[in-house]
Formats: sequence, C-alpha cells, structure tokens
Amino acid sequence: MDDLLAQLDAKDGAAQQEAHTILTEVAVQKATEVADRPKNDSRTRHQARQARKAALLAEQYAHSNNPEADARLEQEARDEERIITKTCEELGVRMFEISPDGHCLFSAIGDQLAVLGLIAHSQTSYPTIRQAAADYIEAHPDDFIPFLPMESEDSADSGLMSPEEFKDYCAKVRETAVWGGEPEIMALANAYKVPIHVIQAATPHIVVHNPSDQVPLDDSKILRISYHRRMYGLGEHYNSLRPKRAMGFAEGFKSIFTASSPPP
Repeated sequence: MDDLLAQLDAKDGAAQQEAHTILTEVAVQKATEVADRPKNDSRTRHQARQARKAALLAEQYAHSNNPEADARLEQEARDEERIITKTCEELGVRMFEISPDGHCLFSAIGDQLAVLGLIAHSQTSYPTIRQAAADYIEAHPDDFIPFLPMESEDSADSGLMSPEEFKDYCAKVRETAVWGGEPEIMALANAYKVPIHVIQAATPHIVVHNPSDQVPLDDSKILRISYHRRMYGLGEHYNSLRPKRAMGFAEGFKSIFTASSPPP
C-alpha cells in the first residue's frame, strides 16, 4: 500500500495511472476489512486512514466526466490555497515548493533546518533526515508503538505492532520512499530538539509539534512546513515555508540544496 502511495506521488504518468487502478480496488478492500474489525485497535485505525487515502487518490486521478465533481475538487483546491496563503502571510513566511517524489516531508524538514542554519547543509538531504527520524523512533519504541499500525494477525491479541513489525516499519522509514506523517514529524521534532509547526487548511490551521524534552523553545528556531491535500492534485504533500526575510538568500541556496539531494 505504501509503495502504491509513493508511486502516485511520483511524476511518472504511467506509474500514476497503474497505481490509480490498483488503489481503486484497494480502497474497497480496505473499507471492507475495517468494517469487519473492532474499531479500537491501531491496525483498524491505520486501515481506515489508508482506505480514506486510497479513495481520495483514486478519485483525484480518475478521468472523470462529471463536471460537478471536477468543479468541487477545484473549489476545494482553491479554498486550501487561500487558507494556507493567508496563514503564511500572517506568519511572514513564503512557500518553497518541494519535489513530489515520496520524500516531501523529509525534504521539507531538511530545507527548514538548512535555511534556519540549525545543521550543516551537507546534513539536510532527505536520506539523512529519514535516518534521523527512523533512528529516533527505533530508540523510543514505547513512545511510538501504541500509535503505529500492526500489520499481521499475530499482533491482534495485544492490539500492538510486534517487535518484528516495528523493526520493519523503521527500516521502511529509513530506506524507502514511504510517506512520512505524524509519527515521523514528532520523531524529528525530538531528534533535532526544535518545534515543528504544520500549516494546513483544516482546523486548527497550525498544528504544533514540540519536542518532549523540557528544553527552552526559541521562536527563531521554529520549523514551518505546509500540508496539502488538494492543492497539487497529488494527495498528501508537504512544502517548506521559508521566512520572507530569508528568501533572497534562499533562492540562491536552492540550487545548492537540490544538488546535495540524491535522486529518488
């Protein structure tokens, strides 16, 4: 499932179309699985999220002949852009677009760390950021396992991911193009000891992720990224929100940052 979602996040049109066809079937299958399971375990919650994501992406990539459906999606995209742009204006930041290659969360965080001068530029590529997230999650299993999806029936009795599944989850975060989400954002906030604010169209418009350690929080070191569901027609996507005062430098830095990131 994660490989299909990453495939849709890529730019390859043929791969997107193939993934769309499969996801249409997956959405139906997962909805059935969710209906047949208890609603209070992590696997069911994860399957429900994946079913919604698959259905959303299948809808977006369908070659629809329904003008009303197309108009609704376009309006939702405009509303999302308007809300996020307004919040960015209030914060004095400007969107810096991240490549939609399956690594967008990690690239956006890396860009923020670089622009704010929090780590060396050589350490801001997405493989390095993925490594940091995976290492932190792996080192703090008790903080993450309750919120991660169990994958096999063998874990059904405990309702928690097994040690083997946890190890596999961390490996996927570290080594593949699996999308990052809330667990990875929290891991990175703690790994780098910085607040991460996610700007989105949904309420609340700013979702705050603070490191769990009782460290003094410096407003000048807040990492800000934007979360998009509709704007790009790509499903879920993250961009970096650079301070406007840094944009002059940042534009010149863009080519350096891009060159430092290996191809997906």
